Amino acid sequence: MLMTATKPTRSPRGALPWTRFLVLWISVALLCATVPAQAQRTEKLKIPNLGESSTSLFSAEYEYQLGRAWLRVFRSQAPTVNDPLLFSYLEDLIFKLVTESELQDRRLELVVVDNAAINAFAVPGGVIGIHNGLMLHAQTEDELATVIAHEIAHLSQRHFSRRVEFSKTQQPLTLAAMLAGFVLMATAGSDAGMAALAAAQAAAQDSALRYSRSNEAEADRVAMQTIVNAGMDPHAASSMFDRMMQASRYATGSRIPEFLRTHPLSENRIADTRNRARQYPKQIRPAKLDYQLMRARVVNQLADTPEEAAAKFRKELEGSPRSKAAARYGLVLALTDAGRADEAALELDAIWAAEPNRLEYVIADARIDMARNEPHRAIEKLATRLKLSPGNHPLTMTYAEALMQDQQAHIAEEVLIEQSKRKPNDPYLWYLLAEVQGLAGNIIGLHQSRAEYFILNGILDQADKQLRYALDLVRNDYTTSAKINQRINDVAEMREMLES
Repeated sequence: MLMTATKPTRSPRGALPWTRFLVLWISVALLCATVPAQAQRTEKLKIPNLGESSTSLFSAEYEYQLGRAWLRVFRSQAPTVNDPLLFSYLEDLIFKLVTESELQDRRLELVVVDNAAINAFAVPGGVIGIHNGLMLHAQTEDELATVIAHEIAHLSQRHFSRRVEFSKTQQPLTLAAMLAGFVLMATAGSDAGMAALAAAQAAAQDSALRYSRSNEAEADRVAMQTIVNAGMDPHAASSMFDRMMQASRYATGSRIPEFLRTHPLSENRIADTRNRARQYPKQIRPAKLDYQLMRARVVNQLADTPEEAAAKFRKELEGSPRSKAAARYGLVLALTDAGRADEAALELDAIWAAEPNRLEYVIADARIDMARNEPHRAIEKLATRLKLSPGNHPLTMTYAEALMQDQQAHIAEEVLIEQSKRKPNDPYLWYLLAEVQGLAGNIIGLHQSRAEYFILNGILDQADKQLRYALDLVRNDYTTSAKINQRINDVAEMREMLES
């Protein structure tokens, strides 16, 4: 089964039961609950203790390991978006902000959650999560950037470690409940997450997830400086906060936007943000088409059906959209997904002439060819563009899908193996690589790629099985068997970290 990048797809996963999921994360948290336990685990993982005086409970390297373990388990529970174009856009935006921030450890990992809720989050160790629904509410790139910059500020100021350092005299289960509640809340604000959060509140007589008011104020201040350094509009923060506050007024109880549960807003906080922004000149920035095109992709992703998305974009075009080009681009995507390739091609022609080299339009054109069952045409166009932009991830992934559709699995395998060296942490890449390796008859490679996919999604039992299947098929190939055995050992260490 081929997963396309134009519609969010939920990859096949053996999701953990909620009870086991909580136990796993309580185990991770308890590893970190006391200094001796952390030191023991750090020694085993051969992680250097950087010894920051203000965050002595967690070293930056240990936070990194914890964050990556968290991400693997999170992916096994939360539906994520497999859209290389959207992912690359957000990665570029985060890189731009991080470059202008105070964050020292810049080994970041992005996860895009398929959820219409207003939410973004940062996890210790450099994991940044963004719900694609957030982009429906952020009207401009600057507004989105203010939310991301705020999360980066939580990382740069080490608020998680400082919070735990402050409360380390509390019973160890407090931290366990906090992490368990955090991962559950980040998925979709489930009842289980609220229950875990409530338990932590009862134990610590405080919100286990909310940063202190001083941490929130500090994150707001640091984030605004990042926005200014990046040449963006500092006034976008108060605009975004206003929009979030309005959303909260129409919600009650569990329907309050997730971001506001973990980052509570108040009139005073919005006023402080507005006053702080007045210290800087207002930036007049035209609506950035890149961002509006990505918003159109999100509208298409979150619609129940392609027909519903097409109707939304047609209605938008009848009025006064922020960007007519973006609305028409969204219509192209929806019509392509609906199997109406000829109509999509006509709509694309209406905007393509203005920017014939725009990557989003080139890929949209290739997908129209694929929808017409003419993958050879898509391959020719994409190969030409890849000569100009070798290694470009959205182009490469679309190229591989076109090769696969054209029954050129061997070439697609070569393309994806090379791309996996650039993007080793992309679950969809490994999923697609396993598909083409199966078609190409490379069964050993298929099992290895499936294992990498399962590792990134926190399904370690399945990863171990796939690696052992591959090992059984190796004949007199010492190099390959040594690599597979090393990966089996890696999986064992990951499992031990979660279950010890």
